[in-house]
Amino acid sequence: MTTPVLNLADVELIDLAERARQRGSEMPTARFGGRIGPIGPKVGAHKLGYNLTVIDPGKAAFPKHSHRVNEEMFFILEGRGELRLGDAAYPVRSGDVIACPAGGAETAHQLFNTGEVELKVLAVSTMAYPEVCEYPDSGKYMVRTGFAPDDFHAIGRSADSLDYWDGEV
Repeated sequence: MTTPVLNLADVELIDLAERARQRGSEMPTARFGGRIGPIGPKVGAHKLGYNLTVIDPGKAAFPKHSHRVNEEMFFILEGRGELRLGDAAYPVRSGDVIACPAGGAETAHQLFNTGEVELKVLAVSTMAYPEVCEYPDSGKYMVRTGFAPDDFHAIGRSADSLDYWDGEV
């Protein structure tokens, strides 16, 4: 049975590069680095996802991206950084609350640690599926129907899009 209470000091963190390797991918550590710890499943959450994200100095945890379905909220616990949101950039620091609503390029977001110490962030997200994410810096998209092993998950580039009837007989 889960307990509805978990202290942030007790969140188990996994290195983001190691998590990528476990999923069969290699994270470019020159630009990205940090750790993440799931909270939602540990406290019995069903419709919201929570995690503790710790971003290394001079790095981002994830590529700039937008969600077509889900909304995210970030609460800066410790440190300083920069929020890239759409075409703008905003300084962020401990105590700041950040809203990242669902949408297209105008809501694409990324947190970057501009400080000398770790940037610690409490992330909260709606967990609606199917979800489509877009990555404006790399021209990729991701489609996912959930996180279970048999859920559909695909990453591609819209430039490689096929015709609707391609391969049909």
